Amino acid sequence: MPFGAPPLRPDDPDATVFLPRVGGLPTSPRWPVADPDALRPYESLATRMLPRVQAPAPAPETTAAPAAPSLAKSSATMAIASLASRVTGFFWKAMLVWAIGTGAVNDSFTIANTMPNILFELLFGGVLTSVVVPLLVRAQDDPDSGEAYTQRMLTVGLVILLAGTVVAVLAAPAFTSLYIPEGSRANSELTTAFARLLLPEIFFYGGFALLSAILNAKNLFGQVAWAPVANNAVVIATLAVFMVMPGQISLDPVRMGEPKLLVLGIGVTAGIAVQAGMLVPAVLRSGFRFRWRWGLDARMKEFGGLALWVLGYVVASQIAVTVTTRVLTTGDPGGVTVYSNAWLLFQLPYGVIGVSLLTAIMPRLSRNAADGDTRKVVADLSYGSRIATVLLVPIAAVLTVIGVPVGIAVFHGGANSVEDATRLGQALAVSAFGLLPYALVMLQLRVFYAMKDARTPTLIMVVMTVVKVPLLYLCPVLLDSRQVVLGVMLINSLVFVIGAIVGQVWLWVSLGHLRSKRALGIILWSVAASTLGVLVAVLAGLLLPGTDGRIMAVVKVIVQSATGLGVAFGVLYALRIEELTPATKRLSRLFGRAKQA
Repeated sequence: MPFGAPPLRPDDPDATVFLPRVGGLPTSPRWPVADPDALRPYESLATRMLPRVQAPAPAPETTAAPAAPSLAKSSATMAIASLASRVTGFFWKAMLVWAIGTGAVNDSFTIANTMPNILFELLFGGVLTSVVVPLLVRAQDDPDSGEAYTQRMLTVGLVILLAGTVVAVLAAPAFTSLYIPEGSRANSELTTAFARLLLPEIFFYGGFALLSAILNAKNLFGQVAWAPVANNAVVIATLAVFMVMPGQISLDPVRMGEPKLLVLGIGVTAGIAVQAGMLVPAVLRSGFRFRWRWGLDARMKEFGGLALWVLGYVVASQIAVTVTTRVLTTGDPGGVTVYSNAWLLFQLPYGVIGVSLLTAIMPRLSRNAADGDTRKVVADLSYGSRIATVLLVPIAAVLTVIGVPVGIAVFHGGANSVEDATRLGQALAVSAFGLLPYALVMLQLRVFYAMKDARTPTLIMVVMTVVKVPLLYLCPVLLDSRQVVLGVMLINSLVFVIGAIVGQVWLWVSLGHLRSKRALGIILWSVAASTLGVLVAVLAGLLLPGTDGRIMAVVKVIVQSATGLGVAFGVLYALRIEELTPATKRLSRLFGRAKQA
């Protein structure tokens, strides 16, 4: 059933049926992408739809359904690993700010570290997920269990990745000029120096993606889930060494052989290499043996059209990323860093709530779409939208109040001043209203993919990009150079509002009545409750001193979050909003276990 709904009876034809192990992928195979704009809903195309199997009648002597301890253990392991990856990844981002601030050096590093992610996506990422991975799963039905196809995929993939990496490193100055226009305030020489050290990540990102696909197809997830944590650990160690080294990275002139520059660039690339290397022993233990096998598999032609639409989606999204970076470099130094870290904070609520919502609702949504049951697809979409509204609107509202304290609490320290941390918090605050539209766009795109429609998501992304690009170029014209990053964050969220509206209209045309009246009612109640929460949070903030120091900022974040969210969710609970039930049930179970302990 949809997220949080009560389970169906075992004899209900729509009840979940546990099938014997079938080689396949989780609904969202992922690998780390540092680019904050890399939205990858097309990963859902890797979902393998199985034919409906009716639940067998339970044996008379059986009192409970057979347990699946391995599945539960795998899910728990991935959940813990995902949390550890998020925490350690966020920590090294904060360490980087403490080490070099939010000025030109961090901008140069951030731009250079984004390049391998963008080039990997264009070169291999989208097509790998939407085309190669599903074929890898299908190939398991071959007489050799897909070993020949897997060897061929690795051969072609590694050659493409190696060639692309070499070309990218040689063309580093050209890529720098693409992201940093002439006359901007960014340091193009330092960006190029970092790029030469970081662009080899393309090969290791691709290697990790290929090896993780092989393991996922064999239902082996643990090593894949923990590998990014190892990457983050290497980067944290690198930054610790960087911070104790004497001196600073030179800006004028930029010296490629400077020890601190080499330590930072090579250390971060080594983290990705370790991440990929961790999977090699697991692949060997799975029984797979690699040998070079040349030639293309004829089965890939079946997915040619799908690959083109996915590639179109990737190209449209990366055009927006490129223009965003170019505009940010026209403002004061540090704009790229402020944008990147503010966007990272912006995505945290979605990562905790939105991703779990989509993970829970996607299997049923995909099943209903495969069955052509439009009524149930609309019900799932409406229910998911309403839950996202109830949970995310109060959080977004309170973020507008605590944005500045959050920025100071997390990023003030070391080389980063209170003023720079404040600007980062302001960027978070002005963009918070886009949190719900962002989640709705992600849900809508997955509905289209569940219906095997790869064209519409690409067209929606094109519409969003066409709207975004002209607005971005207005920022340097209308705003002060220090406020450019705030304008970019504002436009980013505004474009998600437009994307959510376009997606809703498109779904209405495709599916008919979407139960919008009920969803609108939930939005109005959520906004009203959140407004009360914001007022209480503001009043609580007025009773506390300023946020010049980190300790006081932390106190403000805790107090204002607790009061604002407490009032907002309390009002929704008092109104008996049905969509809040899944969250309250989970909290009740959590407190119940704590009480028993």
